[in-house]
Amino acid sequence: MTKQTKNQPRNVATKLIESHLVSGTMKAGEEIGLKIDQTLTQDATGTLVMLELEAMGLDQVKTELSAQYVDHNLLQTDNRNPDDHLFLRSACERFGLWFSPAGSGVSHPVHMERFGKPGKTLLGSDSHTCAAGSLGMLAMGAGGLAVAMAMCGEPFYLNMPKVMGVKLTGKLPDWVSAKDVILEMLRRHGVKGGAGNIIEYYGPGLKGLSAMDRHVIANMGQEMGHTATVFPADDAVRNFLRQQQREDDFQRLEADRGATYDLHDEIDLGKLEPLIALPSSPGKVFPVREVAGEPIYQAYIGSSANPGLRDFAVPAMMVKGHQVREGVSFDINPTSRQVLENLVELGHLTDLLSAGARLHQTGCNGCIGMGQAPATDQISLRTVPRNFAGRSGTDEDKVCLCSPETATASALTGVITDPRDLDMNYPVFDEHSTFYVEDRNIRPPAKHPELTVVEKGPNISTLPTFEALPDSLKAPVLLKVGDDVSTDDILPAGSRILPFRSNIPAISEFTYTRLDPTYPERAKEYQDTGSLIVGGDNYGQGSSREHAALAPRYLGVRAVIAKSYSRIHWQNLSSFGVLPLSFVTPENFDSIEQGDELSIEGLVETLKAGDRIVAKNTRNGERYELTHELSERQVRMVIEGGLLNMMRQELAA
Repeated sequence: MTKQTKNQPRNVATKLIESHLVSGTMKAGEEIGLKIDQTLTQDATGTLVMLELEAMGLDQVKTELSAQYVDHNLLQTDNRNPDDHLFLRSACERFGLWFSPAGSGVSHPVHMERFGKPGKTLLGSDSHTCAAGSLGMLAMGAGGLAVAMAMCGEPFYLNMPKVMGVKLTGKLPDWVSAKDVILEMLRRHGVKGGAGNIIEYYGPGLKGLSAMDRHVIANMGQEMGHTATVFPADDAVRNFLRQQQREDDFQRLEADRGATYDLHDEIDLGKLEPLIALPSSPGKVFPVREVAGEPIYQAYIGSSANPGLRDFAVPAMMVKGHQVREGVSFDINPTSRQVLENLVELGHLTDLLSAGARLHQTGCNGCIGMGQAPATDQISLRTVPRNFAGRSGTDEDKVCLCSPETATASALTGVITDPRDLDMNYPVFDEHSTFYVEDRNIRPPAKHPELTVVEKGPNISTLPTFEALPDSLKAPVLLKVGDDVSTDDILPAGSRILPFRSNIPAISEFTYTRLDPTYPERAKEYQDTGSLIVGGDNYGQGSSREHAALAPRYLGVRAVIAKSYSRIHWQNLSSFGVLPLSFVTPENFDSIEQGDELSIEGLVETLKAGDRIVAKNTRNGERYELTHELSERQVRMVIEGGLLNMMRQELAA
């Protein structure tokens, strides 16, 4: 798309980008820089962000608002997690951030409750930051280093996306909810169908979707590999902010009449049915009726993908007066303290517990492999956003993604059940019922940050430094992987691994162990001389955690050669000085074997000249043409050894 004049009808995404554009032109595929108003960090990524701010010598954050949440690493089995929570709290006081402590809730719904504002940009070091698009924000996930730069007042750089307009018509039928809308999008477009696009929803069907319904849809847009999801800021957003006692933060933001889109789709909500994503991909979507009858072990309600009060209240009304089937673990994960207190006030929590539910603390919990792991080879129905193999904490897991209605119906019957088959009326939750607003535990920025001493426990280590890119590279292909490799495959999450998030040497020991347990030891042999990874399509899908780029770089990876990349991981690789290359001829992937040695000469000069790179396979003498999509700024960044090196040089100058 090209930049539009103010006289031309504009969609919401275009308005948001135009109002924040600080560099570049709005031509699809070209690099643009955007002013960032707000940032979001969570504890699994925020520790590195705070260390990066310290390394760059930041005094106080330059954004309108930055918030740090503790929601991932809540299991306190030793000192590491609580020590890091103290570090984060003191760093927030030092740098001027809001701090949401353990127990306040998952970052995305809490940010929506307390801080989200229509018309603003939000950058978060969590890939599901895109959930805030439900409020008419341009909200994007990124690696922690990019977020740290935004907190220093620097623009966020990305390639100008296209805008896919999705027209919604009709009204959701009984037993079908917002989760089924985004599962339908994944059924149609798959896990790569959103690449390079902002997805904007519009049309008369929006009238039946609350702001929290939209959050569900926006959150899982990330599973399509998109840049962001955008909804208009209309009466539904005003009602949400009024309920949160923040109506003054509302400003209407809607597409102009006659606005156009680069790509188009349309969903008649009235024709949707309950859907389910089978193991182990969010894109493996089928109607629930087609897989009904399979016995289940677990039904899990909560996570950032279904965080609204209605997502718990409807299950509570479904199970009232009933018992979940014996042998089923019915796990309730409230997503914010506010939601939990409202469930108590309305009596829904008692109904859930009386039916046999297990109550867990407010936070990400089992979604990120922090407890609640299912039994081996047993089906777990979850309302979470991802079901990558092993992400639950169980290697041989069978995690399926579905709506709260489907998960609860299945908990009652003990088998995968289409909720339309239950002998009960669909319980309708009144979104306008009495609502209690809770924000007393979230700490504002310190009034005297200069008096703060940042507390560093023994688990906090300094960031490693990396040398510049060599002009010639002769390195082995230590690993060859296929399509849709996720960041959970590259650097797993979970209670055993994420406590090392601020200790790169320690966490690097888990790099790629899910696919090849021998990889870390083999990589150490080439830690100083360099190694390569070869991958298929959509390399690096999933989480924004920069550890998935930083740990391989620490182990010596200098370049990745893949058919295509997921946006955030592609950015993270370049930020830490790893060169992300693509095959000009994708079929060349087939002729490279793990263990081959590739040789590249004149690498730095070729990058500067913008020419194609040629790699020679010393085993068979074949030559492969390689290319990249890096901007001039990113090329300089990779040559210097990463963004931190480049910033240090600029600051020194």
